[in-house]
Amino acid sequence: MRVRVSISTVLGLTAALALAACSPGDTEVRPADGSSARTNSPADNGRDSGGVLSSPELASRLLGESDLGSGYTRKPERYSGSDDVTVLGCPALEELGADAATGSGGGLDFPHRAKAAFTYTGNGEVTEELYSDAAGKLSDGTGRIFDAMTGCPAYQVLAGSTPIDITTQEVPAPRLGDERWSHLLTFSSGGADMVVKQTAIRDGSVLLIVSGSPALVDRHLDTALAKATATG
Repeated sequence: MRVRVSISTVLGLTAALALAACSPGDTEVRPADGSSARTNSPADNGRDSGGVLSSPELASRLLGESDLGSGYTRKPERYSGSDDVTVLGCPALEELGADAATGSGGGLDFPHRAKAAFTYTGNGEVTEELYSDAAGKLSDGTGRIFDAMTGCPAYQVLAGSTPIDITTQEVPAPRLGDERWSHLLTFSSGGADMVVKQTAIRDGSVLLIVSGSPALVDRHLDTALAKATATG
């Protein structure tokens, strides 16, 4: 039987695979646009020694319906990870362990976080995630996960008994913040394809990730970063 995978499931899997294991490591950050993605080293950034935001502070900086405009409805987070998710054909992701694949949080080393997801009546969804930690930890952890994903141009995820084929393509990220990463993921299951864009921007001790329909990610990235890093 062919099973169509909803965008809610896809976004949940994307977040789980890409970010659930954001822990400090020694992996070099690979540029997202063919040039140096690291415009400032964490040691040179004034916010590295301070400015870490709490989870409630991050939550207050998430986009809301009024920021997005008409047609958006916030929805509860439905995907919380599952031991039934298995990664096949990507040793780099497999090595990160079950927590990385399922989003259960065991490998997550960013202590402060907030998340919001929205549906759009014009067809699509967009999810915003904010994390805060020392700049060096954000840099190494995020680079490690994005490197693992883009290092495997094609792999498969088993969500329960449903196989989902995934291909990844690294794409240029806008020159925002201190570091940035971006890629497109194509999810294929049951004869249907779905493309999801994921862009991460680190600005000092704040990490912003916007995922979802490519046009919606591009439309709201600047606004999300401005609100997430506002100082006043």
